[in-house]
Amino acid sequence: MDKSIAFPEDFVWGCASSAYQVEGAWNEDGKGPSIWDTFVHTPGRIANGETGDITVDHYHRYKEDVALMKELGLKAYRFSTSWSRILPNGTGAVNQAGLDFYDRLVDEILEQKIEPYLCLFHYDLPQTLQDKGGWPNRDSAYAFAEYASRMAEHFSDRVKVWMTHNEPWVAAMAGYFSGEHAPGEKDPVIGFKALHHIFLSHGLAAEAIRAAAKQPVKIGITLNLNPVHPASDSKKDRAAAQRMDIALNRLQLDPFLKGSSPIQEFALGKLLSHGIVKPDDLEKIHTLDLLGVNYYTRTVAKYDSKFPVVSAVQTRPEGNEYSGMWEIYPEGIFEILTRIWKDYYATLDPEKQPGMRKMPEIMITENGVPVPDGLDFDGRVRDERRIRYLRNHLIQVQRAMQAGIPVKGYFHWSLMDNFEWALGYAPRFGLVYVNYETLERTIKDSGRWFAKVIQDNGFEI
Repeated sequence: MDKSIAFPEDFVWGCASSAYQVEGAWNEDGKGPSIWDTFVHTPGRIANGETGDITVDHYHRYKEDVALMKELGLKAYRFSTSWSRILPNGTGAVNQAGLDFYDRLVDEILEQKIEPYLCLFHYDLPQTLQDKGGWPNRDSAYAFAEYASRMAEHFSDRVKVWMTHNEPWVAAMAGYFSGEHAPGEKDPVIGFKALHHIFLSHGLAAEAIRAAAKQPVKIGITLNLNPVHPASDSKKDRAAAQRMDIALNRLQLDPFLKGSSPIQEFALGKLLSHGIVKPDDLEKIHTLDLLGVNYYTRTVAKYDSKFPVVSAVQTRPEGNEYSGMWEIYPEGIFEILTRIWKDYYATLDPEKQPGMRKMPEIMITENGVPVPDGLDFDGRVRDERRIRYLRNHLIQVQRAMQAGIPVKGYFHWSLMDNFEWALGYAPRFGLVYVNYETLERTIKDSGRWFAKVIQDNGFEI
């Protein structure tokens, strides 16, 4: 007998994207360079020497792309704005052409009855600020607040939901700790400095947005979170998994939901906390209306003394299903949601939380899978693996909701195939297939399936 998976009537169905990954027009109309413009033009940084100079040309094709959103039936669209398109030098003079582009985009989204979720930062720091030290420089947090204030002054008459950052952990750790992402630095100390200053910038930006807003707004952040399992039942692996969990999950959740930080639990953290975390920083960070959870996979941790800070590495269990990038583990989205609820929300008292006006809403703000899609002879993209991935993860989201966790929405990553950072164009995440030679868009079978889910507000299993 078929079983029905149903969602609440007000459930928010959306897709997400980011400025650098889709816009192109990297040096047009007064836009300043970002760290990703610099990074991709440095030989050896990106697979196949690819860049985001054009990517899928959303800057010029946004009307076509918003029409695709309407065809899919999206209720919301989470997109990021390019800081250096608005403020070419990171601070100071505004580039009016940049504001004009986002005016056109926001107005087109609203015209199609889609709610804009505007994210201010998705990895693309202005290069001028990087030249002054980047996120490890505390001044960047104040520059971000200035940018947030300018954006709120201009767009808060139409935009009600504001996300300050997408995945600050990735921006800091992949950018400054491991060097896999822009700006490509490799130093654990400056990686943790960068992370703290990005967190601080959230709090400063939240203050600035609320001060400038022309109507009531929600302010959120998206965090990449995943459950951590030990590779074995050995004492060393279990301890490694605990340290990895602190570094991946608690390091992000504690400041926003508790106003504290677990950094002191690392030897490095004791050194870092002196002179980096200033009085009142955590109180400023501890302000949130919406917690966005980005979930892709779990972490299976194994003890490794050679890895800095956590003495642990991620492993790949044999016999499980993998995408081109990581293990496919649908149960993990249920695990991380229930863990957040149990460890944070169950004990959260908004009246006793400085700056916390109420319990933050929870949404899945990214979830998706890279599979090697291709056009069949009849022009169709039969991406059955993505449909299975979506179905299995949505079942787990609804399972969490049945357990009493009020998940308010689900955003698929991503709307379209696009530039996947250091991996270039090989991984395809989109519900819409993009021919990178012609830039022609084609809705995949997964897109049609997702559209039906939105229309029915659920599906049969």
